[in-house]
Amino acid sequence: MNDLDTFVGLLTPEGQALLAELRDHDPSDELAAATRLRRTHPAALVSAALGQARLRQRAAAKFGADAGRMYFTANGVEQSTRATVAAHRARRLAGLGVRTLADLCCGIGGDAIALARAGIRVLAVDRDPLACAAARANAEALGLAELIEVRCADVTEVDTAGYDAVFVDPARRSKARGGRIFDPEAYSPPLSWAVEAARKAPVAALKIAPGVPHEALPEDAETEWISDGGDVKEAVVWFGAAGGGTGRVTPGGRRATLLPAGESLLGAGLPDPEPGPVGDWLYEPDGAVIRAHLVADVAEQLDGRLIDPTIAYITADRLVGTPYATAYAITDVLPFHVKKLKALLREREVGVAVIKKRGSAVEPEELRKKLKLGGGRASCTIFLTRVAGAPTMLLGHPATDPVTPGR
Repeated sequence: MNDLDTFVGLLTPEGQALLAELRDHDPSDELAAATRLRRTHPAALVSAALGQARLRQRAAAKFGADAGRMYFTANGVEQSTRATVAAHRARRLAGLGVRTLADLCCGIGGDAIALARAGIRVLAVDRDPLACAAARANAEALGLAELIEVRCADVTEVDTAGYDAVFVDPARRSKARGGRIFDPEAYSPPLSWAVEAARKAPVAALKIAPGVPHEALPEDAETEWISDGGDVKEAVVWFGAAGGGTGRVTPGGRRATLLPAGESLLGAGLPDPEPGPVGDWLYEPDGAVIRAHLVADVAEQLDGRLIDPTIAYITADRLVGTPYATAYAITDVLPFHVKKLKALLREREVGVAVIKKRGSAVEPEELRKKLKLGGGRASCTIFLTRVAGAPTMLLGHPATDPVTPGR
C-alpha cells in the first residue's frame, strides 16, 4: 500500500474513529497504543493514524486549534505558512479587490484556507498527489470545500487567465540534499518563472525565503518582510495594484510588517545614519526591519544614530516609543573584559542575565558559564557588540523596567 492509499484510509469511518481515539494521544505512550490498536485494526492504518496524530501535535504551533481537525504530511507541516501570516496576506489580497485566485504550489492548503476564509475563491494546485489529497481533506474538514478547488498538476502548465490574482509558494527545500535552498533559481519552480507568471496576473504575491539577496528582487515589485511575535517568517514579493497605503503595492518598495499587531513600515530609501556615541537608550530593531533594510527609517523616527556602521543597533538620547524596535535603558558602556564584567555583576547582585550579541565572536552561552552568576535577585541585559569598531559590552534593562538611564 502506498502513502496515498494509506492516507485515503484515514478518511474512511474506521480511520476517522482511530483519529478520534488518538486526539489527546500522549507521544510517550505510542508503543503501547500501537500494540493495543493493532489488535482490532490493520497495522498500516494504525501506523498512519499515529503518524497523523504526531503531525497534528506539531502543527498546532502554526495552525492552533484547527490543527486537531486538519490533515498533514511531514513536508506540509514543515513548509506550510503559519496561520497568522497566511491570514495577513489573505486580508491584504482581499483589500486589493481579489475575489478569485490561483494558489500555485498549494501544499496541504494552509494558504488556501486563509484565502477562502477571507472570501476569496481559490484554485489550489500542486503536483504532489498526497499533498493534494491533504488539501482536499482540509478544505472539507474546515467547511471550505465550496470555495477551494484542488487540482493535481504541474503549476507551470496551469492557465491562470481569468483569475484576479496568482499566489506562488515555490518549494525551497531539496529532498536530495535534505536542507533549505538559498539560491532562488533553485526553487521549484525557479523564482524567475514565478516572477514571469506574476507579471501576467492583475495582482500577484510570491512567497520567498526572508534571507533572499536584495539584488535578486524584481524592481517592479514591492517586497514585504513579515515577522510574527518577533520572529521573521517570510518575505512576499507583490505585483500589481499600484498605489499608496498599507493595502496597495508600491513598485520597488521595501516593507516590514510586524504581527500580530499588523504594524507596517514602508521604506523611504533613506541612507544609513552616521554612527555616534552610545546614548542613554539602545534600540534593537525587529528582524523584519533589519531584513528589509529599514534600520535607517526607524533611526529617523527615533532621532537616533548607529553605534557602528556595520551593526544594526540604534542609540538615542531620549526614549521614543516605536513598534519597530525594542528599547533598552543603557547603564554601562565598557570595553569587552570578562573578569571586569563578572566582578561588576557580582557587585550588583545580578542573578539573571539576558545576553545578546551582534557583531561579536563571543558565544552567549560560553560567556554565561564564565560569569557563574549567583543567586542575586537583580537582572541585567548584556549586549556583546562593537562600538566604533571596538569590542564592547553594553549593560542595561528593557525600557519597561523601573530603571533610570544614564551613566
